[in-house]
Amino acid sequence: MQKKALSTPDETRSFDKGHLELVTLGGVTFGRATFEPGWKWSACVKPIAKTESCEASHLAYHVSGRLRVRMDDGSEEEFGPGDVAVVPPGHDAWVVGNEPVVIIDITGMTEYSKPA
Repeated sequence: MQKKALSTPDETRSFDKGHLELVTLGGVTFGRATFEPGWKWSACVKPIAKTESCEASHLAYHVSGRLRVRMDDGSEEEFGPGDVAVVPPGHDAWVVGNEPVVIIDITGMTEYSKPA
């Protein structure tokens, strides 16, 4: 049996208008991402990732705030509190409104916002 808390993460990463807290248990990395109002992947993380769009695949639970996602094919969806989302690679995303977005992601954060 193992136990860890996101309040005392194994690793923390900061980027413009946001941060990420990571814990790994049983080979699974949980990431709690917080995006402040005004955060947009293409403006705040793209300079770190050095890719045209986010290439991470996300399986995430949305705790708070509203997040809009646009896939490279132009399709869009908005996610809010209580939503569970699967977002494949090839997308941009941004905070909608004035409330911070908090998500718990179990597939896409191992390399997220790490310098390329």
